[in-house]
Amino acid sequence: MAEDDPDTIRREFGEAVNMTAAELERWLATEESQSVGQKSGGSEESTGHESGRRIVELLHTKKADLTDDDLAHMRKVHGYVQRHLAQAPAKEDVETSRWRYSLMNWGHDPLKKK
Repeated sequence: MAEDDPDTIRREFGEAVNMTAAELERWLATEESQSVGQKSGGSEESTGHESGRRIVELLHTKKADLTDDDLAHMRKVHGYVQRHLAQAPAKEDVETSRWRYSLMNWGHDPLKKK
């Protein structure tokens, strides 16, 4: 399947994640970042925030060093960003919305110019 092709996965991940590792690290340290997302299993950290930390690691990982688990997470990130973008709020100040904050935890700032 083409969607399982590592080159396709890396390309789609690169399209979905438009924040640099440094930008994402700074964002993840904010109260806003930590205020959104679902927490599971009694964890203090949301799924998206945990994913953001993993994305930072992936952005620092060389192509040749990516594992199957890394590629699976990259595919998950792409899918999440695509689904979440389709749910954009109609009449809300997007800049300070929970929708944007959640996307940013996954490495995508919808207000960032390409």
